[in-house]
Amino acid sequence: MERTATIAVLVENEAGVLARVIGLFSGRGYNIESLTVAPVDATRQISRITVVTSGTEMIIEQIKAQLDRLVPVHKVSDLGQEGPHLTRELALIKVVGVGDHRVEALRLADAFRARVVDATVGSFVFEMTGNAEKIDAFCALMRPLGLLEVCRTGALAIARGVRAL
Repeated sequence: MERTATIAVLVENEAGVLARVIGLFSGRGYNIESLTVAPVDATRQISRITVVTSGTEMIIEQIKAQLDRLVPVHKVSDLGQEGPHLTRELALIKVVGVGDHRVEALRLADAFRARVVDATVGSFVFEMTGNAEKIDAFCALMRPLGLLEVCRTGALAIARGVRAL
């Protein structure tokens, strides 16, 4: 049975590391559903890569083992398997429309806690954070109101409580 895995990887912040991680996935035919990367410790030159992927338990274990063997990987964690964690995305959502559609878009944005970050006579750009399901639901409701474009960061995830990567 397939499952979705959110894997966090601590790596040296150096040229080519992301290419090696992506190469591991593409070379073996594994799909990347979401990928984010950013420096997390400037002093030690460490970056954190968060990958959302899916596969059977055996494939997920292979991915983790192969990531762990890559140099310069420091640590690999499957956040979903190691305990409770929080996952969030940021999305910018552009909706075009006039009249009642504009009013309804603003009402729904308020209900979903989306912020208006740009407004013109014919469009809004909403900023929203939340899990993927929340963003998907908001976009589905905006589609008939004039959804034009969506930009998403991809998943960020962190362990709850005192656990750290």
